[in-house]
Amino acid sequence: MSIIAGQGDAARSLALLWGEGEAGGERTAPGPKPALSVAAVVAAAVEVADEGGVAALSMRAVADRLGRSSMALYTYVPGKAELLDLMYDRAHAELPGAYPQDDGWRAAATAWAADLRALYLRHPWLLQVSYARPVLGPCEQRVMEALAGVLFATGLPASTLRAAAASLFDLVRGGARTRAEARLAAAATGVADTEWWAERAARLGEVAPDFAERFPLSVRLSAGEAGTGGAPASWEERMDATHAAGLALLLDGLEAAAGARPGGVSPR
Repeated sequence: MSIIAGQGDAARSLALLWGEGEAGGERTAPGPKPALSVAAVVAAAVEVADEGGVAALSMRAVADRLGRSSMALYTYVPGKAELLDLMYDRAHAELPGAYPQDDGWRAAATAWAADLRALYLRHPWLLQVSYARPVLGPCEQRVMEALAGVLFATGLPASTLRAAAASLFDLVRGGARTRAEARLAAAATGVADTEWWAERAARLGEVAPDFAERFPLSVRLSAGEAGTGGAPASWEERMDATHAAGLALLLDGLEAAAGARPGGVSPR
């Protein structure tokens, strides 16, 4: 189940996100610097979530990783809700703020999608955080700004590009979620993908021997997955190929729309 972001105190969260409320920031007064900072707390929290998902995240778990008490963390972050917002935003700082368009907007859009997908797969807990309500942090917004810089190069109007941006986010996020879940399936169930499919394919053949006759188009779609060049070796590789094909189709549509409109720009 997704977790809704932005459930903490709005004033505190936004101040911390935009760097105005860091209790552990630089000090000008004499004396030792604080042992902790907001950045250190957030970094430790990201490590906890990387290892165990959002379910493993708690102020105590983060404090244990830092070798401190839970109460010590509240000096820097008001609570778990605000911490999650900070984690989500800071993770997006790993992405570029802009994409060169020397090879055209389509290549830049492809690179943006690849980077975002890789981010989700490095930090799959990000996919547990709903983006129905953004955290409104600078790093999250920079990802959108980078995509907007690519899309406006098509010459299409903002009304069209809003739909394109939403579709790109949905494509990347949805595909990354399925791939991340596939990674977890074997560990969570103790059954390898090959074993699971082999057993169920055999059983399905027994209980539904007329499956191909009842669902001919579904079978045709599955048969076409292999193609003449041979199927990718693994389920994850098939998902990678599906993502690439889906992205190409989406960009084909954007390219066609740009080409059909006066002032539209070639992808190259």
